[in-house]
Amino acid sequence: MTHFKHLMLGAALLVAACAAQARSNTTPPQNVQLQKSEIAKGDPPRWYQDDASPAAQLRTLRKEIGAALAEATIACKQGPAAERGACLKEARATYQQDMANAAQIRAENHPY
Repeated sequence: MTHFKHLMLGAALLVAACAAQARSNTTPPQNVQLQKSEIAKGDPPRWYQDDASPAAQLRTLRKEIGAALAEATIACKQGPAAERGACLKEARATYQQDMANAAQIRAENHPY
């Protein structure tokens, strides 16, 4: 992919992220400032570097699973009180299932 295409993809992802953020504030507050500073600097080079090893891929996947749990937890807390407990329970169950299957998920997405 050319540098221009990477920039366009990054811009499209940024626009989508901003639109999603405007619709639902599920980003943990401690991450908001970090995101703003990274956006101001432009796309970080790490976005265009593949994880070099299966272990690195698994670490990245585990971070993504943890981030998904953090976002789901915030979304649950913003929902109706009557549904909050079930929502949080489902979010934790999904997290535990994904973490238990992380190696398999990594292998399916990165067969090398």
